[in-house]
Amino acid sequence: MAPVVSGGESAASVSFAAAGAPESWTVVHQTGSVEDLHHLPDPESLSRTVRVLEPTRPAIVLGSSQSESIVDHPAAASHGFDIVRRRSGGGAVLVIPGEQVWLDLLIPAADPLWNDDIVKAAGWVGAAWAEALSTVGVDGAAVHSGRLVTTRWSSLVCFAGLGPGEVTVGGMKVMGLSQRRGRHWTRIQSAVHLRWRPDALLGCLDMSPERRSECLADVIDSVVCVDASPHSLTGALLASLPD
Repeated sequence: MAPVVSGGESAASVSFAAAGAPESWTVVHQTGSVEDLHHLPDPESLSRTVRVLEPTRPAIVLGSSQSESIVDHPAAASHGFDIVRRRSGGGAVLVIPGEQVWLDLLIPAADPLWNDDIVKAAGWVGAAWAEALSTVGVDGAAVHSGRLVTTRWSSLVCFAGLGPGEVTVGGMKVMGLSQRRGRHWTRIQSAVHLRWRPDALLGCLDMSPERRSECLADVIDSVVCVDASPHSLTGALLASLPD
């Protein structure tokens, strides 16, 4: 059910028919640096597209409004972390190959799944992820249908808040997403952690030891990791996409 064909470096891609995915979707598996994957162009064909994204190097990804001054650049460099900026808002995310399942879902403006209401626009994404999580044995997934819920640290650490369409288990976030909307496309980026390492992220941010300790104590238990292979989780999500 899951993708078995991969591209090369620099966001190379291969289109393929993924068993279990509805025929209305074009499925593409792309690999490359986190920078390349975040700045892929919109597809030329106006059809529903899911991108299974596989980064080749680790990176700290900053939200569009975050300053690079929050990063301890020598610390990040010592870990080999690239510094990347995404075009959507929110806090920082640490992306490490093999430690997240990352899929982008692109919806053209004329598609029935398009919704101008940003609070409702990603509800179907959350529903698909909740079904996929159930398939791999994660029970109790709930889709957040309200507005953005902020916390003390959510402007700094992305997974410390809760946005519309995101998924929780037992009140802890299991799937995070961001939306980038244009005239012709909505791009919904979604990610599930297989391993949650806020200590590694915070260790590369420029903050006092006291503030870092406070933040870590608050966010360390805010995320549920999924005990499943990327292969099985990706396949379950593809099979759960709406037709």
